[in-house]
Amino acid sequence: MKIHVTKSYGDRADRSMSTWIQLFRSYNKIRAKESAYIQSFGLTMNQFQVLEVLYHRGDLSIGAITKLTMGTHGNTTVVVKNLKRDGWISSVLHENDKRSSILSITDKGKTIIEDLFPRHAKNFEGYFDVLSDDEVDTLFSLLRKLNKAQ
Repeated sequence: MKIHVTKSYGDRADRSMSTWIQLFRSYNKIRAKESAYIQSFGLTMNQFQVLEVLYHRGDLSIGAITKLTMGTHGNTTVVVKNLKRDGWISSVLHENDKRSSILSITDKGKTIIEDLFPRHAKNFEGYFDVLSDDEVDTLFSLLRKLNKAQ
């Protein structure tokens, strides 16, 4: 594949940077569409991520949620505080470490995720419709390989 650039840093570097740009553009487009969809339920993307991880993974500490959502501890703490305030999640002190809490999704939180998530999953299916099943599998494998190498 020939990449047109005004200043070259070498064929491999040019292709790598162009590939990154395509990956980043694709991510930004999908993220914007999903953010708009999630916001239609009155949630921010960060609130959704916390609710989703608690719904699918079960009760967790803030540290575990931060790692799974790839957020920052400070931001996750604020998101959790707001979700607790609004009744989407609850917390209890960790039985082995009284300095930390274990968070749980409430019935109110489960209801919104169960309403929101099936369409969210279908949206992703649609984003990848341009690719064959084999291409989706290949893309997944390549991105996983890239992720593990970093």
